[in-house]
Amino acid sequence: MKIIYLAGPLFSKGERMWINSIKHRIKRLAAENGLDIKIINPQELISDKGIAALGENAKHEIFNRCKSHLDSVDILVAVLDGSQVDDGTAWEVGYFYGNKVQGQKILGIRTDVRKDGESSGAVVNAMVDCSCDVIVDSIEKMVKVLDGWLDVDKGTEDL
Repeated sequence: MKIIYLAGPLFSKGERMWINSIKHRIKRLAAENGLDIKIINPQELISDKGIAALGENAKHEIFNRCKSHLDSVDILVAVLDGSQVDDGTAWEVGYFYGNKVQGQKILGIRTDVRKDGESSGAVVNAMVDCSCDVIVDSIEKMVKVLDGWLDVDKGTEDL
């Protein structure tokens, strides 16, 4: 079983809907190909009610839950949209990259038309850009890359 972690901002209904649409598209890919996957969506790790009940301690619980899941995944899919990459997402990418072992992958998805890189050809900050194995600009390209990573026998690891 492959485990996929979805990183991205989760602060607005639109952001949550986008992450959910990515999750459902990955689930559909797995179902279509008979692949055994588990998807970790951070917004499902603790409810808004649970966050409110924890009060000031919520930040520690959120951090610990997200970090512990990052320690056990095969693929990190990071939503990189926005005028800048969300700071939590950037941390998750950096943390995962710093602890990455052979076979683990980071896939960035940036549908935002704004460029946020330091050099021509860069779409986000160099530290995030270079941490990603691939950055795609559409959900269709994300599916193509994931299809290769999840079923390496097909031989389509990259675009």
